[in-house]
Amino acid sequence: MNSVARHRRYQVGLLGAGIQYSSSPYLHNTEGRALGLDYSQQLLDLDLSPDGSAGFAAVLDRIEREGYAGTNVTFPVKQQIIPLLHELSPEAQVLHAVNTVVFRDGRRFGYNTDWWGFAESFTRGLPGVPLQRVALIGAGGAGAAVAYAILQLGASELRIHDVDATRAAALAARMQSAFPQRKVTACANLAAALQQADGLIHATPMGMAKVPGMAVPEQLLHVGLWVADVVYVPLETELLRIARRLGCRTLDGSGMAIYQAAKAIELFTGVTPDAERMRAGFISKLRTVAKPGTAAAQALAQAAT
Repeated sequence: MNSVARHRRYQVGLLGAGIQYSSSPYLHNTEGRALGLDYSQQLLDLDLSPDGSAGFAAVLDRIEREGYAGTNVTFPVKQQIIPLLHELSPEAQVLHAVNTVVFRDGRRFGYNTDWWGFAESFTRGLPGVPLQRVALIGAGGAGAAVAYAILQLGASELRIHDVDATRAAALAARMQSAFPQRKVTACANLAAALQQADGLIHATPMGMAKVPGMAVPEQLLHVGLWVADVVYVPLETELLRIARRLGCRTLDGSGMAIYQAAKAIELFTGVTPDAERMRAGFISKLRTVAKPGTAAAQALAQAAT
């Protein structure tokens, strides 16, 4: 680590609404200490602001004046913040969403590390799986990030299913434009999408401690399928438990949360975190603290960004 990074103070934020129980400060501050940095992430909860979510621009101005290195961004301002930035990374442009803002030389740079978090988790957790045909359930913000990630990783064909067919069609069109050499389509028939699929990515809230159940009927799963979930509380969702029982290779959602945070720390500081150290600590916390139905479980279920 260079001496400038070691001796500089890094104050960063997490800007969003209803984030008092977010796990993001745990991930950031624990790793910042481990790296030997003077690093701290503070919550900037718009629910506690007099102007609510409408006041996010004023908060952004204030923390820039106060010398923050930047801020993570979460619901509901990942898209609303874009007009206030000077430059966007290519990924943020395609995804129309920013989760990390870096202040540098009087300019504001917007990035999206969610897609990278999923890609890194997938590469480490499901190495060598086939990517000829992939089915994605969920076309919201998480779905967009994982769609971009899996296409970047080389998926030849991606079929997107969502209860809102219009949303699925819009995401498919956007991804097809970004990856013209691939085949990206919306699919109303989930059974047809899964019948010949190599893998399934689940990107809806279904399966979380507060939203139990499965977005995929059990009978549609088959042994030749790999299954990745973005949910990480609980670590083993009902979908993953049943898929594993059938003999499918599986991936839980904790890696996406961890690796997106690692990339954000790197963007803020220029120092590469120890992602495996972050993962070990976070998984330990999930297993020992987040008992189903407890307040801690609700807290850890908050998105890490």
